[in-house]
Amino acid sequence: MTGSSVGDLLDRALVGYATLGSVAEAVEDERIYVADLTAAWQARLASVRSERGDAGASPEVVEAVDAAVDEAASIDDPHQAIDWLSTLPQIVLAALGEAT
Repeated sequence: MTGSSVGDLLDRALVGYATLGSVAEAVEDERIYVADLTAAWQARLASVRSERGDAGASPEVVEAVDAAVDEAASIDDPHQAIDWLSTLPQIVLAALGEAT
């Protein structure tokens, strides 16, 4: 995908993350957990975006983040989506060299 700024990558990650959250919400017993988890990780990703959004990202980082977002987009099982609510942001942050 085009766009090589950190902000572009985080925008794509946040869209993918919102989709995961929607899939995960199907698990009735976990709705509060899903809501709390998504709020925390969305805030963390948004914070990095506001701090580093204009910075460039190497092609390797772009490829890694886009691959993780694509993998997350393929998840249609709600329980697996819950697992990925922690996984996707950590992959994105690690690719960007941020503390997870």
